[in-house]
Amino acid sequence: MKARFTTIDIVAAIAEINQKLVGMRVNQIYDVDHKIYLIRLHRSEEKAVLLFESGIRIHITDFQWPKNPAPSGFSMKLRKHLNNKRLEMVTQVGQDRIINLQFGTGEAAYHVIIELYDRGNIVLCDFEYMILNILRPRTEGEDVRFLVKEKYPMEGTVVEDCISNTEVLQNWLVSAKVGDNLKKILVPKTNYGPALIEHVLLEFGFPSNSRIGTQFDITRDLPKLHLALKSADGIMQNIGNIAKGIVVQKRESRPAASSGENQDFFTNQEFHPMLYKQHESHPFIELPSFNQAVDEFFSKMESQKLDLKAVQQERDAMKKLANIRQDHEKRLANLHQVQEIDERKARLIEMNQPLIDHAIQVVRSALANQVSWKEIDELVEEATRKGDPVAKIIKKLKLSKNHITLLLSYPYAGDSDSESDESSKPQLVDIDLDLTAFANARKYFGEKKNASKKEQKTIESSHKAFKSAEKKAKQTLKESAAIATIRKARKVLWFEKFYWFISSDNYIVVGGRDRQQNELLVKRYLKAGDIYVHADLHGASSIVVKNFSTSNRIPPRTLQEAGLMAVGYSAAWEAKVMTTAWWVESSQVSKTAPSGEYLTTGSFMIRGKKNFLPPLPIVLGFGLLFRLEESSIARHLNDRKPKALDDESSILDTDIVDEHVSCSSDSESDGDEKNEYAKSIEDARALLSLSRVTNDSEVAFPDTVVDMSNSSGNRNTIKALNEEESYTIIGDVQTINKNLRDGKVKEESAKSNQSLKKVTEPTNQEIEAEKNQQSTSKRGQKGKMKKIKEKYKDQDEDERQLKMDLLQSAGPARDKGKNKNKKKGKNTEMKKPIFPKTIASDPQLPKEETLIEKVPLKSDKTSDTQQPATDGQLATEQTEENAEGDGIEEDVDQPVITDADILNAMTGIPQIEDELLYVVPVVAPYSTLMPYKFKVKILPGQTKRGKASKTAMSVFLLDKTATNRERDLIKSLKDQDVGRNFPGRVKLAIPQSLKPKK
Repeated sequence: MKARFTTIDIVAAIAEINQKLVGMRVNQIYDVDHKIYLIRLHRSEEKAVLLFESGIRIHITDFQWPKNPAPSGFSMKLRKHLNNKRLEMVTQVGQDRIINLQFGTGEAAYHVIIELYDRGNIVLCDFEYMILNILRPRTEGEDVRFLVKEKYPMEGTVVEDCISNTEVLQNWLVSAKVGDNLKKILVPKTNYGPALIEHVLLEFGFPSNSRIGTQFDITRDLPKLHLALKSADGIMQNIGNIAKGIVVQKRESRPAASSGENQDFFTNQEFHPMLYKQHESHPFIELPSFNQAVDEFFSKMESQKLDLKAVQQERDAMKKLANIRQDHEKRLANLHQVQEIDERKARLIEMNQPLIDHAIQVVRSALANQVSWKEIDELVEEATRKGDPVAKIIKKLKLSKNHITLLLSYPYAGDSDSESDESSKPQLVDIDLDLTAFANARKYFGEKKNASKKEQKTIESSHKAFKSAEKKAKQTLKESAAIATIRKARKVLWFEKFYWFISSDNYIVVGGRDRQQNELLVKRYLKAGDIYVHADLHGASSIVVKNFSTSNRIPPRTLQEAGLMAVGYSAAWEAKVMTTAWWVESSQVSKTAPSGEYLTTGSFMIRGKKNFLPPLPIVLGFGLLFRLEESSIARHLNDRKPKALDDESSILDTDIVDEHVSCSSDSESDGDEKNEYAKSIEDARALLSLSRVTNDSEVAFPDTVVDMSNSSGNRNTIKALNEEESYTIIGDVQTINKNLRDGKVKEESAKSNQSLKKVTEPTNQEIEAEKNQQSTSKRGQKGKMKKIKEKYKDQDEDERQLKMDLLQSAGPARDKGKNKNKKKGKNTEMKKPIFPKTIASDPQLPKEETLIEKVPLKSDKTSDTQQPATDGQLATEQTEENAEGDGIEEDVDQPVITDADILNAMTGIPQIEDELLYVVPVVAPYSTLMPYKFKVKILPGQTKRGKASKTAMSVFLLDKTATNRERDLIKSLKDQDVGRNFPGRVKLAIPQSLKPKK
């Protein structure tokens, strides 16, 4: 199978790209993986996508290729220099398999150089061919260095001219050895490629495997070979004008599951810009252009691999079936032959009865007279020499087994009819000395009868065994075909590139795998009505709960499950600690910085109250969701019916306590694990009951500061409070120097985060002191705050609360307007729901702002400075960010309104009458997976995710209630897709009845 471009392919592709794409501007650049890149170009109403793969290919593509959710550093470098640049020309570097794409002109020109040989490379150069970035840095000797800030060599190699100078061609042939292949001599010394050389050799009458000294004579055939190479050069020069797309195919046969007859199908083997002579007898597809042929070839490669794998499985199944049939036939033939031999021996004994009895008597007498075995053997040999008829038939003494071997023949062997019969030839027969001749004959007849019975039983059993094997083979054919069909029909959903699950109330919950995905998730997918969930822990994922109906509020149970997901994908998983998460409305997430500060690239801010969720033990699960066919969706519409708000307490009661399970592959004791989680449950229930009667502000603003000193990278915590607002910034923040009137920004690194311990709620005066220390100080304010601090330094929490009650104040979080209507001395606290509604717009409430740090995308911008945005810019922020060329576009992989329909078409409770299309593995809180048919519980442990996922899949396949279709779908899952969402090292809690045997 052809794997990469040849020189003639490059010439044909360049000609077509120059014709169609030159003059178009770069709209955006994407990377499919570390070697494949896409450049999207446009010109007025015309759009096109140029695809190139390092070391392999370059062509225009019409197919939708999966893009990385976050662009790589190399893509960002290309975007910085090439965006909005015009593609000026595409050329070949010398005669090498190197392509030069020029964007822009003059000193503003940039070159993308693509190497399509060996391991390949992609190089970005400026107008002087100085390397700005390179995909694979390398050195060739001491002089040539392919590194950044080095100059790319554009000379290229030049092959010797064998067209105008025949002496060069003659020297090539003379230096070759006798028997060398002519094509192999010419391919490395010319730039025509093996396919074109073979074409012209066949066209000029040379055999396909011409060899020097045999089929090719240098003196006689040199002029004709020169003409052939001249023809190849002419094709090479004009290929841009005559090129068309040819995809050469191979006819494959596969056994049919139903009829057993072979069926033909075709697989793509090679792509070429013209139909070569050697391919005229092969099946092929002709397309209008060479680019279309290459696009067709590589886009169908993955599905073709699935087909070939299925065909190989089918062939193996049929081969196994043929081996079983052959083995049974061989066994029956052996049994039939044994019967014939035993019967023939018995007949010979009957016909030679007197002679056999005499021989038995002679040997018995010798043994009775205590003659040694050696002497008996000598006596038999001596009697044979004397012509004794009895001694003549004794051929071997097997006295250790009490047997003798006689050579018996038919009495009528001399007749003409019997001489031609093979069965009448003399035959060696073993005789038992303990038995008479007739008794020996009876023994052989008995053995023949036993063999006959065994043959009959073998025929019956072989028929059953073959029928069973045939049934298994047909089932294998059906399964392999089904798996191939499932994988080809499987459409990857937009949320599968993230952590995700469908909540118990039928909401899609997605989370970022890393900081770049977290940023992508918030900037592209967080819309009005959605909820943002996070946990102040190292490694915690940013979670977005999609709300497809902005008129409905997201239920508390879904928020709790999203919080468990945020905590589960954090350091709390391995530490096995129970902690809390918080949520905010989507309107509270922005890129607007506090006054006097600005956000660095890749950061965003949370404004207003954070609504803290009650902590629960981190118990996740792994299950399977099945995609339903349209006709089966109606019966599953209530599978994830939202519960009423009064049922929110059931969150804690849903199968948190382990049933009788067996935890696989872990050294920790089950008892300690259960005790730990049981204690966590009691604490969570106590906290839940307490949260129903606590004050609103106490839930929204808990009296606990999470220690972030162990957070990743440079996440720092800065608190700044003033009279108007309060905010907490986690991450890097830069401050604008107000003394610089000309608008320049001075970047200052934030102070390192201090190690914080859990403390009680500070006094109102202490908050005021801290606020004034970190905010802009007013004249005389420092001294005033020092006096306040000294005055209230001995005040404890009870005393402060008593004074607050007397003043009818519960702190800064209470609505002052409502307190005016309350009677003095009366307890006015109201019951607080678990998930308080955020009132971000209430001017009486203080604003709490949290900056979640993201890793900046690897951009080469000289400055990451950004002027502080005003609050009025909040509404148009998403549009402005996309317009700035951050690589996120609204028309690519964007969730649409039909996502609600997708969720309705997914079920974890398949029924027998359902028509299932494919299956999707999912990791979610275990309470979410409780109704699922296929599920296992995941706990923190020591088992690697790959081993754990394989164990879980084997458990699902062992389920006796699983249908054949469900097993086919489960088998179609790829190993790398099954365990990719596991939170790290785990322990599986599997029912003992389903635990796979070792």
